[in-house]
Amino acid sequence: MKIVLAYSGGLDTSVLVKWLKEEYNAEIVTFAADVGQQEELDGLEDKAKATGAVKHYTLDLVEEFASDFIYPMMRANAIYEGQYYLGTSIARPLIGKHHIEIARQEGATHVAHGATGKGNDQCRFELTYAALAPEIEIISPWRMDKFRQAFPGRKEMIDWCRQQGVNVEASASKPYSMDRNLLHISYEAGILEDPWFDPTTAENKGMFKLSVSPEDAPDQAEYVELDFEKGDCVAVNGEALSPAGVMLKLNALAGKHGIGRVDLVENRFVGMKSRGVYETPGGTILLHAHKQAESLTLDRDLEHLRDGLIPKYAELVYNGFWYAPEREALQAFIDESQKSVSATVRLKLYKGNVITVGRKSPVSLYDENIASMEGVKSDYNPDDASGFIHLQGLRLRARAKAQGGPRLGDLRK
Repeated sequence: MKIVLAYSGGLDTSVLVKWLKEEYNAEIVTFAADVGQQEELDGLEDKAKATGAVKHYTLDLVEEFASDFIYPMMRANAIYEGQYYLGTSIARPLIGKHHIEIARQEGATHVAHGATGKGNDQCRFELTYAALAPEIEIISPWRMDKFRQAFPGRKEMIDWCRQQGVNVEASASKPYSMDRNLLHISYEAGILEDPWFDPTTAENKGMFKLSVSPEDAPDQAEYVELDFEKGDCVAVNGEALSPAGVMLKLNALAGKHGIGRVDLVENRFVGMKSRGVYETPGGTILLHAHKQAESLTLDRDLEHLRDGLIPKYAELVYNGFWYAPEREALQAFIDESQKSVSATVRLKLYKGNVITVGRKSPVSLYDENIASMEGVKSDYNPDDASGFIHLQGLRLRARAKAQGGPRLGDLRK
C-alpha cells in the first residue's frame, strides 16, 4: 500500500509520517507545495525521510499560485466576512491539485492530510480530491479515534517530536499553529484561542513575521504606484513584474509600514466560530489598489452587479469549492468584467494605513467636464434631472396618496 501525504514539516504532518507508516504498514511518499513559505521548506526532504518517508517531492508552485489562484481571486475583490483575505483558503485547491497528480504518478491508492477534524482545510482538501479524483481513497487521521487517543492535543504531539528528535517550530511556551504562503501568514490555536488575548503587546509581538507593528513603522510615508491591465497588476513603481514578483514586492513594502494585520473571529464552514490572526501585507495593498482602478474604469451597474456576487464568491473559496461549477461560472463573469480595468493607482503607505492619492486610466469613464461643478458644457444637462427625479418619485407619491406613506412615528422609535 502506498500513501501520499500532504506534508509541511510542521507538527501535525511530522507526527503523521511515522504513524501512517506503522498503522497501515504502508510506504509513505510526502509532498510539499512551495507556495511561498521560503525558509520553512529548508531541510524538508531530510526531515520527511528521517521520520519514515520513502520518497519526497517539493514542487515550486509559487508562480502558479500567484497567477492562477491569487490573481483571479483579487479580480473578484474577494474578502470573507469583510475581513479575511482568504490566504489559506486559496492555497488549498492548488495544493490538492498537485497532491492528486503525484498520487497518480506514484500509483498510490490513498492520499492523506493533516487537517484537523474541526477545521476548514479538511473540507477544502477533500472537496478538491472529490472534484479531481473521485476514485482516490482519503485518510484523515484527525477524524480517527485511534489517532486522537494517541495524540489528544498539541502538547502530546510536541512531546512525541522531542522524543523522536524531530525539529518543529513549536514549543510548550508558544503553542500556536502557523500557516505561511505568498499571500499571508495565519496564526491560530493554542494561546490564540482566547479571543481576548492580545498578540501585539511588547512581549508577544515577536510572533509576527511579515510586518512590523504600526508603532514601529517608519515616520516617513512612502509612495507606490501600481499599474493594472485587465484587472491584474503588471508593474510596481514602473517595474514590470510577474504576479509572484508583484506579491513579493508588495509584501516587502507593506510589511515595512505595518500594513496588513487582521485579528478576527470568523465563522468556519464546519459551524463553529474561530479566532485567527493574519498578516496579509501585499494582498491588502493589491486589493485596495484594484478597487481604485475599478472606480475609474468599471461601468456603474456592472460594478454593482459584480459587488453583489463577492460574498458568494468569497464563501465558495473559503469553503473549498474552487473546482465547483458555480465558482467557475462566477469567475467567467468576473473576468469578463475586468477587460476594461487598466489603470495606474498611486498610494501612500504610512503606519498601517493604505491611502489613495491618485488614479488615472487611458480608458477612464470619469469625465471631468461632466463631473465638474463649474459651468462647463458637457453631455449632462441639469434640466434633465427634473424629469428623471419626477419619474423616480412616482411610486413614492402613489404610496403616500393611497397608503399614507412611511410611518414616521415608527421610524423615530
